[in-house]
Amino acid sequence: MPTPGAETQRRVRDGSGQLAAATMRRLEEDLDWYRALPAEDRSWVGLVAQAGITAFVSWFADPSRPPHGVGDIFAAAPPELTRSISLQHTLHLVRVVVDVVETHSDRLAAPGEERELREAVLRYSREVAFSAAEVYARAAEVRGAWDARLEALVVDALVRGDVDDSLRSRIGALGWSGRGSTLVMVGTSTSALDEVRAADLRRATRRAADDALVGIQGDRLVVFLGGDGDLRAAAVSLLPRFGPGPVVLGPQVADLLDSARSARAALAGLVAARAWEQAPRPVLADDLLPERVLVGDAAARRTLVVQAYEPLAASQGSLLETLSAYLGTGRSLEAAARSLYVHPNTVRYRLKRVADVTGWDPLDARESYVLQTALAVGRLDTSDPSPDARL
Repeated sequence: MPTPGAETQRRVRDGSGQLAAATMRRLEEDLDWYRALPAEDRSWVGLVAQAGITAFVSWFADPSRPPHGVGDIFAAAPPELTRSISLQHTLHLVRVVVDVVETHSDRLAAPGEERELREAVLRYSREVAFSAAEVYARAAEVRGAWDARLEALVVDALVRGDVDDSLRSRIGALGWSGRGSTLVMVGTSTSALDEVRAADLRRATRRAADDALVGIQGDRLVVFLGGDGDLRAAAVSLLPRFGPGPVVLGPQVADLLDSARSARAALAGLVAARAWEQAPRPVLADDLLPERVLVGDAAARRTLVVQAYEPLAASQGSLLETLSAYLGTGRSLEAAARSLYVHPNTVRYRLKRVADVTGWDPLDARESYVLQTALAVGRLDTSDPSPDARL
């Protein structure tokens, strides 16, 4: 592009204030989003527009050199402005400035140099647009890194059950809507997750459920899913994102603030799942109660006592005695019947009642193991702990 004459340069320099005033009028007249901004944000946008005109005037004096410093146009405004106005809005702003300069080009340029002035402003506007995109990309990168760190802190606090008002605000800042129930799933990652793969994982979880939080703890993944939809189906859709080995689903709870119970159950299940080689994938933490008891999970132990042992001990019809006899005689109906001096059909009927009372069927191999563990921990928890009783 040919270098503009000294007269045109002087006119553009002297008319910079006129251009800035005309730009602000056009913003008010043409852009609904600008009028809707708070007063403080409107003033920052005005500063950006004026900085753009000033930078153009400086560059126009020697357009043969690259337009250095276009990033300075956005330096006057705080980084938070990228949250108030979008990149598309910023490009609207650039177009308004270009249109204003073009409109005034006949008056600003010396006779015969109007075309050079229009070409200069178009070239400079392109550089400003690229610079704006760069600013927004950097802001998004910084915001993404900050959100990832905040998300990791929130997940750690939820797992520990450290819920307070500050945590509630942080959860809200991450976009968790709080609608519906919550489920926690845990497993391992395929390999070390870099920033790109971690971001891809987070996008996948947010597509799967209304709400999602992801905690990457070394090679362990902890995912919180929330919403009104089918959270188990959402969890199943995420299985390919996990590495080999068990993936455990904690019990569904009412809301995120009650999710510590679900998280603790899922994490205990992840440790215990290796003991059940035939476990499905994913497996419910509540289906791993016997294995969780073996690794010292007090919540699993209490669940078996409350849901199986205590109801059977309080029931009528010798259900606890019949179940004990059936399990103690190798799961044989006939052998249990002989030890109880009843007919095998009576044993079968009582075992059906055990299934009705507890939800676990003694005639199923896996569920009878659950019940056998429940009897063992129930007897230990209700036995006389005095030293004389153990002699």
